[in-house]
Amino acid sequence: MSDMADLYDYENRDKKKNPLDADTKVSVMQKMFPKHKNKIVNDANNRTIFDVLKKAHNDGYSNVRIVGGGDRVKEFDKLANDYNGKLYQFDNVEVMSAGDRDPDSDDVTGMSASKQRKAAAENDIKTFMKGVPKSLSQKDAEQLFKKIRTAMNIKEGWNLWEIAPKFDWKGLRENYIGEKVFRVGQVVENMNNGLVGRIIRRGANHLICVTEEDLMFKSWIKDVSESVVNGTTESGVPADQRQVGTDAFRKYVEKLVPGSSYGRHFINKYRKKSKSIN
Repeated sequence: MSDMADLYDYENRDKKKNPLDADTKVSVMQKMFPKHKNKIVNDANNRTIFDVLKKAHNDGYSNVRIVGGGDRVKEFDKLANDYNGKLYQFDNVEVMSAGDRDPDSDDVTGMSASKQRKAAAENDIKTFMKGVPKSLSQKDAEQLFKKIRTAMNIKEGWNLWEIAPKFDWKGLRENYIGEKVFRVGQVVENMNNGLVGRIIRRGANHLICVTEEDLMFKSWIKDVSESVVNGTTESGVPADQRQVGTDAFRKYVEKLVPGSSYGRHFINKYRKKSKSIN
């Protein structure tokens, strides 16, 4: 297995932002949309948008249409078309909007994963139920609510920015600027497209990351989740050993030096070349 695969433990994902495993998600979706249940599958070999597009190419498709939320169309369009002719070959890649979300609406049209996690964290089943399709039975919806709360393991003193950053942008920004989250060298997952990569650069409110296949992608900090390994963030430095002088901190820093299999040396590899002046 690759270094990236070793470090990113999919079962130990960040459960505050991604509480349900893939099998549970598929099972719930099949109940929500029974007419399409046979087309809703969980394939471990197709986790990211690139995995799906490469499979479609290998299966002989010449045209692809991607349907996503209105707020994701631009991101999907850029990713899918930037690598057309490199990772796969299609005559046309079309990205369509499934509709824009109304953030002020209290019904399903205004719901989002962030709102549902927030409702679960606050033990607000009334609000949670507003975001569940009527095709899901009351019993199944209540069980889903309980599963999410159990998986999130909400404890006293929880932070909203960790669960639903879109509702606490200030809290997320403060922790990001203070480098308490999303540090160079950490592995993160883009929650929109499934891409997993190591952070090589930090912007004002975005990250530049590189996957194990050397594909570079940009993610807004509100859209990413840190990987978790053995109860710590991917850095591998337990909360009580993040001080200079500890063995755990030394081992983490060693990962970031040039010559290692990952880390800061990526910055030079992908840095823009300066223009020559004649």
